[in-house]
Formats: sequence, C-alpha cells, structure tokens
Amino acid sequence: MVDTSDSASAWGAPNPVSPGPPVRHSYPLAVRDPSLSVAIGLMMRSLPYAIARFGVLMAASLATLIWLMVMIGGAAWLGNHIASVFGLVWFIMCLAAGGFIWVTAIRYVLHLIECGHVAVLTELITKGSIGNGSESMFAYGKRVVTERFAEANVLFGLNALVRGIVQSFHQTLDWISDLLPIPGLTSVATVINIILKAATRYLDKVIFSYSLARNDGDPWQSSRDGLIYYAQNAKPVLKTAIWSVILERGLTVVLWLLLLMPAGLITLALPHSMREFGGLMTILVALMIAASLRAAIVKPLFLIMMMVRFHSVIEGQAIDPEWDERLSAISSKFRDLGRDAAAAMGQSRWAKGWRPAG
Repeated sequence: MVDTSDSASAWGAPNPVSPGPPVRHSYPLAVRDPSLSVAIGLMMRSLPYAIARFGVLMAASLATLIWLMVMIGGAAWLGNHIASVFGLVWFIMCLAAGGFIWVTAIRYVLHLIECGHVAVLTELITKGSIGNGSESMFAYGKRVVTERFAEANVLFGLNALVRGIVQSFHQTLDWISDLLPIPGLTSVATVINIILKAATRYLDKVIFSYSLARNDGDPWQSSRDGLIYYAQNAKPVLKTAIWSVILERGLTVVLWLLLLMPAGLITLALPHSMREFGGLMTILVALMIAASLRAAIVKPLFLIMMMVRFHSVIEGQAIDPEWDERLSAISSKFRDLGRDAAAAMGQSRWAKGWRPAG
C-alpha cells in the first residue's frame, strides 16, 4: 500500500483540470453533530422513506421465497416425471428470470427510493426543513433527483463510477489498522477489507449528498470535488465509518435473534407441507425480516452519521490541489470523471456546459 502522506510529486504529473477556487461550495448546515441520537432523529423525520424501502424489500423477499419454491419444486417434479434434463432447464430458466427481475426492476426501484431519501436527508442536514412545506416528502425527493439528473440510470451510473474510484483510493491506504478500536484485530486484513467495502457502499451516497447540497448544475464536477474532499479528510470520515460498520453488524445480529421467536410463530401459520422444514423455515424468515430491517432502517442510520460527518468536516474547507493529482494518479476513472464522463454516458448537455434553469 501507498503512504498517502507523501508529497504530490510521488503521484505523477499534475492533473490538467484547473483547480479553480480553493473553496468550491457554499451551502448552510443546520446539523453538525454526527452522533447516533441525531441520526435517529433525522431518520424519524424521514421515516416514510424507510417504511417504503422496508415494504419493497419484504415484498421482494416473499416473492423470492415463493419463486424458490416454484423453481426447486418444478425442477424436482419435471426431473421425476419427465426427464432430469427438463428439470435442469426449468431450474436454469427460473434462476435467470429471477436474476433479471432483481437487477432490472427491484434493485432499480430500491435505488430510486434511496436517492430520494438522500435528497430529503441532505435538505434536513443543510437547511433543517424540507422544501417550502407545499409538497410531500416523496414529491420533494422525486423532484430534486429528476431536476438534477435527466435520467435515473445516469445517476445510477455516476454512483457506480464514484464507488469504483473510492475503492481504488481505499486500496492505497496503509493506516486503516491504526483506527480499529478492537484490540487484537490490527493485523487482520479480512476485517480491514470488510470495513472498507462497507464504507465504500456508504460513501457513494455521501458524495451524492454533497453534489445535491452544492447544487451548482454540474453533478459530474461536484462529484469529482467531493471525492477530493473525502480523500483529504479520509481519517475522520473513516473513523465514523468504522464505528458505523461495527454497530451495524452488531445491531443486525441482535435484530435476527429478537426476530427468531415471531418468525417461529409465522412459520406455524405456513401450510403443513412447509412446516415440515420447521427450524430451517424459522431461521430463513428471521433472516429475511432482519435483512429488510437492516437495509431499510439500520444502514440509513449510519449513512446519516457519515453524511453529517462529511458535511461538517468540509465546511468552509479549501480544496487541496495535491489530492487532485494523487487521485488522478490512482484512478483513471477519476481522471475521466467530468465532462468526458458525462459525454460518454450520453449527457451532452453537461458536456457542453448546460445548467438547469433557475
């Protein structure tokens, strides 16, 4: 790994993009405390988004459970009554269809809900209230996201691009083990990798929040600057991320254990043929509900903590041109992030300097 405290000369030639003004954003902050209690308060204020996400996840989980029974049962019946090859074909077809539906529909819907939630949370963190009170929370989230991005799939692509750049940056860090608060784990690479991967899944939304708060009409450039701000403040942000990951995993285990009893009651209500699996069904139902609660409530809580931490750390902070050079040397994706990336993804309006009205 590379020691990121070295001088910029070790990272190659300077990036051709002009560094521009030293402080590249100006927006208010109504919330600066990244504590869990504050995050819970913000979560409660945006609870409809958590409920919507939980509903979609539970519906998808139930549909997946039914789909698995159809897939496995159908394959077994065809294999026993016709020919084993027909059972195998049925299994493969169902598996492919299920994967296609998940990638193209369910995952997409969850992505839109999450982006709307981030938009609402960003407004609460920066201004303390949502819009002017004349529209619902969902209407506000939808309006903000669609105004900033012509198409939702462009936003999906930009978030994936940011995540890839963050992953490349994390591979250069050699001081993560010093931040681990648990004795005896400082040399366990697996723990470090888990933390960095989990943090990466949060940070693409944190950068998206920065782009929304900045609202300068160019999400590609603001995402680029957000990545620089993250790189030059990686230690304080990752300290929050480490505690977030540890608490998230702990709460998920607690949730699963608490849900085992009600899951057992749900299992008793299932048809007799399914109750034969008894304990396995109880565990699966508990896991299904716990996973949905984790994604809808637990993870957003810690996302809020990281968002607040990021916004408060960079408040009034000048951007460091050396980090522009370092990230350019680390990742070709970062070098391309901007007008070239916008043009490559069909966003010619941004590539030509387009700005939204108003």
